[in-house]
Amino acid sequence: MIIATPRVLELEKDYIEAAKINDVQTMKLLGRAVKVDAKNLHDRTALHYAVAGKNIEAVQVLLQRRANINQEDKHGVTAIHLAAWFGSLPILKLLVQGGADQKVENALGMNIMHCAAINNHTDIMTFIIYDLRMKELDKEDLSGHRAFALAAEHGSVEMLQMLMEEAYNMATMEEDQNGDTPLHLAASNGHLDVVQILLESFDTRDEVNTAGETALYLAAGAAHEDCVQALLEAGCDPNIVTMDQSSALHPVSEKGHTSLVRLLIENSAQVDLQNQHLQAPLYLAVKNCHIPVIHTLLEAGCNVNVTDHRSQTVLHVAAELARVDIVEMLLKAGMDLALQDKQGKTALGVAARADEVIIVDMIIKAERYLTWRRANTELNENLHSQTPLTFKLDHRAESKQIRGTAWHLAYRLLKPGDWKRLALHWHFTEQQVAAIEEQWTGQQSYQEHGNRMLLIWLHGVELAQRSPAKELYQGLLAIGNKTVADKIRLDIEEGDVKKCILS
Repeated sequence: MIIATPRVLELEKDYIEAAKINDVQTMKLLGRAVKVDAKNLHDRTALHYAVAGKNIEAVQVLLQRRANINQEDKHGVTAIHLAAWFGSLPILKLLVQGGADQKVENALGMNIMHCAAINNHTDIMTFIIYDLRMKELDKEDLSGHRAFALAAEHGSVEMLQMLMEEAYNMATMEEDQNGDTPLHLAASNGHLDVVQILLESFDTRDEVNTAGETALYLAAGAAHEDCVQALLEAGCDPNIVTMDQSSALHPVSEKGHTSLVRLLIENSAQVDLQNQHLQAPLYLAVKNCHIPVIHTLLEAGCNVNVTDHRSQTVLHVAAELARVDIVEMLLKAGMDLALQDKQGKTALGVAARADEVIIVDMIIKAERYLTWRRANTELNENLHSQTPLTFKLDHRAESKQIRGTAWHLAYRLLKPGDWKRLALHWHFTEQQVAAIEEQWTGQQSYQEHGNRMLLIWLHGVELAQRSPAKELYQGLLAIGNKTVADKIRLDIEEGDVKKCILS
């Protein structure tokens, strides 16, 4: 009897290492100083490692020493599993001759046929079928996968083709416990060759699994574009929705796969389908800030005003996220800015609540612009051909002087209530004034409020190609601030309308 002293344990470790590297001399030298079936912390013996390393000499030495040929590691894996997994037919034959259990299953319910199918070892499969005559091993593992499904899942093309031959007749499109067919498995793992073989050989296209997912949906969600292309060309429907009401366009929009979004749209994917939370693909793209996807969906004519289960539009979401570029895109798309969420907040209200002053000002500019356009329907579509429409902050050199005038007026000359009176004179709504005023930085906040209001007003005046100096003069008169108005008038009379410097 060998006592497990530290020295013996060290020798056992050396013995297992020698089996790993096919060091037969060391194995013979250690001889009976160690137990042949000594296990490491994974319950693996020297035989496990010799077989996995395809070290046939080491395997022969271990079998001569009567190693436990059916020893399982902690995952239920035996030596014969490993021979089939790593594709060593000579070692597999040795194990069979040595009395290995040919039907043994590991913890996942997998036998040697499953192992061979996964790893595309057609010679092992032929040996199992014709030499061992054990076609009964073609059974489901614990996931409900037979050899054909496993070959599809792992992209074992030669194995798949062989199992489809009449001599083997092991092809099946039956579903596993999740409702996945071999086409689902191949598509979700991106095995294009397998997908093409299955599409050519079977009349299967839009079957759904227990989650309601098609093979196309799984391929799209995993960003396997070549598989998506093949499935679409085979006539698969991109608009079948899952149990949570998602179409294939939802996951690709959420993950930002622009090329897949385009591909699906080109193949008649509906851009406005809503999932169980009433979220359309555009909503998911905005929420995850995928600007190229947003652009693609807008170009495809998606409904920008669709609302989710909280009655939020995509502009509500972009305002909460403070994404200026996305807000700009959505405003240019002509959104209905009056839509309210379940809390009664418009996108403007959401931006104001979040203290996102840049976005607040952008939305007010858009509101005033749309009001102006509705009042001037005779304007043609070439209005912005020379100066592109934008609602962002103005940093142009040509407007620097008038912006400076606005700043000087707001911070130096206007009294606390003047900016509001000017705003109402220029038809700012109460909601717009309240949104500007939401920002509070102290007793002098009215100065910042006035400056922002003036810049918003200036945006509309310039779009309408009116004289800012003249309108500013008239506005100041209207609110009773004649002193400042006269300074504006003097500039006008001097003929320098654009300069408008307030000294």
